[in-house]
Amino acid sequence: QAQLVESGGGLVQPGGSLRLSCAASGITFSMYAMGWYRQAPGKQRELVATIGSSGSTNYLDLVKGRFTISRDNAKNTVFLQMNSLEPEDTAVYYCRANAGRVGDYWGQGTQVTVSS
Repeated sequence: QAQLVESGGGLVQPGGSLRLSCAASGITFSMYAMGWYRQAPGKQRELVATIGSSGSTNYLDLVKGRFTISRDNAKNTVFLQMNSLEPEDTAVYYCRANAGRVGDYWGQGTQVTVSS
């Protein structure tokens, strides 16, 4: 049974940093493209960053230069390093594992709040 568990969210001041982690189990992790998405109150869920099985990355323009996605296939974990956080980054952040018809799974989300 596939499971994604996010951690690392919390309250941080503007300009601060957080590192999100998503630990996967029940899947062949290296086969999956991994992604981070976020949803702010009253807004649609949006893609923040993805990393393919080959390591290729893609970012939302708003976070380029501030956020970095990475993966550790040995630990079945994907990370999102978030620097220079802004109040507009406040949202619930979700992890996704996608391998097309093989499987598409979501975590339960972790809250990130950027506020002074």
